[in-house]
Formats: sequence, structure tokens, C-alpha cells
Amino acid sequence: MNKPSRIITVANQKGGVGKTTTAINLATALAAIGERVLVIDLDPQGNASTGLGIDRRARQVSSYDVLTGRSDIDGAAMETAVPGLSIVPSTLDLLGIEMEISGEADRVLKLRRALREAPSLKAFSYVLIDCPPSLNLLTLNAMAAADSVLVPLQCEFFALEGLSQLLATVDQIRGSINPALTIQGIVLTMFDRRNNLANQVVEDVRAHMGDTVYETVIPRNVRISEAPSYGKPAILYDLKCSGSQAYLQLASEVIRRERRLRAA
Repeated sequence: MNKPSRIITVANQKGGVGKTTTAINLATALAAIGERVLVIDLDPQGNASTGLGIDRRARQVSSYDVLTGRSDIDGAAMETAVPGLSIVPSTLDLLGIEMEISGEADRVLKLRRALREAPSLKAFSYVLIDCPPSLNLLTLNAMAAADSVLVPLQCEFFALEGLSQLLATVDQIRGSINPALTIQGIVLTMFDRRNNLANQVVEDVRAHMGDTVYETVIPRNVRISEAPSYGKPAILYDLKCSGSQAYLQLASEVIRRERRLRAA
């Protein structure tokens, strides 16, 4: 079996929480501090692929091909403009994946098998899997393949709504398919310190989830929002902005937490 140090699924069934933004900027930050990283884009929208500069016309082989057995991971992975960072891109073909593989007994294990059979995988320190904003077959594949789940959570009134459903899904996967799956952590996103409600949400989430919540909080930042339109992660678009600096801090915190998890 060819296995990297850690496989982390970035998931939240609620859209607009900064999930893909977190996946691509955390991956870039990890690569920037010397880790070799592979991103697997499992969202049919393909925003992680776009945000890392992969033109749609260049996505001749994608995660759809990996899940259907038409390609292996090595054949689908593409280098990005970030040294040390590669991606298995996504296409709209993923919209039909449930219909195509739903009748197969190993439908939830497609990605895990593909990852374990990829010769190049041991060269990567981290694999980050970007999921669609729903708890569907793609997300289940990601969780079945992962060591842990990282949950981006927006600093808004309904932040905790739906989190219990996601945690329950993780428990189900742990109980039936992937007993080693853990919660890597919860990262609070889109934080506006001027907003009293946002500050209250941070306090509430920390009170409910304790040490599971990262110390690093990702601020609401216009440069982060602008970066994808240039096909760049925020760290390449504007390294000095508050959002980029926060993702670099998060990367360091992820590495420290992973070391503790492996030592436990």
C-alpha cells in the first residue's frame, strides 16, 4: 500500500462557509512551508481546480475518471503553479457519478482503493480532499479514504446548525467503514471582529467543541475573495494580507496537531 503521511477531508454540507477556500489555501500554505501536497477535487463545481489555476480545457483526466476506474491517481494528478502542490481536478462529469456507481457494492470505497493503489502517493506529506457542500456519495468516499476530517465553520448565527449532522455522519463512517477516522479540527472562517455576533459565535463554538476548534481564525478578507478570479490561492495573490497570514498560521497548527494525533 502506498500511503502519504495524512489524508484529510475538508467537509461541510453547508455551502458558503469557506470550504474550498480553506482547502486550496491550506494546501498552498503547507506547500509553502516545505510539505508536498496533493489536492483531490471532488466537487463537481471544480472551484478548487479553478482556484489553483487549472483551466477547464486542461482537465482531460479528472477525479471522475479515478472514481469510475478509467484512470488512476497518478494519471489524473496535475502540477500547479505552486511548487510541491499537485491536484486531481474536477469536472462536471462528477454530477452523474452517483447514478453510475450507486449499484456497485464498493461504491463508497472507490477513492480509498485508488489512493492505496497509487505508486506516487507515498511522495506526498498530505492529501487534502475538497468535498461538495452535501453529505452525498462523493463526501462518503472522501471520508472512507481519509485519516481525519477538517470542518470549516462560518462565523454566523447558524454556524452550529448542521454541524451535529456532519459529526453524526463521521460517527457512522467510523462505525461501519473507516474506524480510524477522526475529527482533525474545526476552523472558524469569515470572522469579522467588528461584528458582535461573530465574536459570540466564536465563543459559542469553542464552548461546545473545546479543543477541537483551532486557535487560528480565518478573517473575512477581500483579498481572499478576489484571488480565485485570478486563478491563484490567496497566498500567491497577496501574501501579506490578513487572510494569507491566517492560512499560514493554520498550516503550522495543522502540522502540530497531526504530530500529536500520530503520537497518540
